[in-house]
Amino acid sequence: MARNPTLLLRALSALLTYPDAELRAAIPEIVAAIRTARGIGRRTKADLIALAEGIAGRPPLEVEAAYVDLFDRGRATSLNLFEHVHGDGRKRGPAMIQLRQRYRAAGMEPQSDELPDHLPLVLEYLSCRDLAETRAMLRETAHILRRIGDALQGRQSPYAAVMAALLALAGEKGLDAAPTPPEPEDFDRTWEETPAFAPPEPGAPEPAATTTRRIRP
Repeated sequence: MARNPTLLLRALSALLTYPDAELRAAIPEIVAAIRTARGIGRRTKADLIALAEGIAGRPPLEVEAAYVDLFDRGRATSLNLFEHVHGDGRKRGPAMIQLRQRYRAAGMEPQSDELPDHLPLVLEYLSCRDLAETRAMLRETAHILRRIGDALQGRQSPYAAVMAALLALAGEKGLDAAPTPPEPEDFDRTWEETPAFAPPEPGAPEPAATTTRRIRP
């Protein structure tokens, strides 16, 4: 039976976090996990390694400022998944509660101040689950991952490689081949109310006794 790509999921989670000194110090380990990973193509691996080496090789202040500009300003590339589904609508709160309960039902407790739908946190959760749940959850959120990935490609950002890798793990179609220029943010748009996550399947296995940076078993 195929095993869950635990190390790759944690590497992808790390790459999406703020590029502080701790992350830069972990780049060799992240690159090693990518090189040995299964389920993603050579081109995606090369793009992920280029992203990791770029984080480590560029001036820290430059990398940190670029991260903030990319992920913390505007909704198109937000890493908070429910923001792409519910915006600031009334359904976002209950969705957050449901996801946090899902973590707790699996015996995990988030340790950071990030929202439960923050993609790096979601990936750490999945790194402790089985392959079936991981693929199911990635497929359920594929429309969001593709939307973020296309927006990143439109900005010619190397972070698009992370979304391409997640879509590959889900067995979904990849990103558009040609990046499209970013459209102006429309904060008055009507947000679609499609669910981003389904409830965990009955009898899902308990997580392995593994500690991650932002989730405590």
